[in-house]
Amino acid sequence: MPTYDYECLECKHTFERFQSITSEPVKTCPVCQGKVRRLIGPGGGLLFKGSGFYITDYRSPSYKQKAKAESGSSSSSNSSSSSSTNQSSSS
Repeated sequence: MPTYDYECLECKHTFERFQSITSEPVKTCPVCQGKVRRLIGPGGGLLFKGSGFYITDYRSPSYKQKAKAESGSSSSSNSSSSSSTNQSSSS
């Protein structure tokens, strides 16, 4: 259920109400019983909990295996590893 922000038009008191989308909006201020208006809220925030939320979390198993194999090799031997890959694939 969403939280709605309200502001009193008379005393300028602001307050929040946790209510269902289908319920009637609040019409009176709890402080002065004046008329209120619903404010436009900032929306909900995203909370990322757990271990992950990386781009590789949802990749195919074959992609993960290739990435793991490439991360094991050193970055200085990129040209030699690519040439050995080409030789093994042509055989």
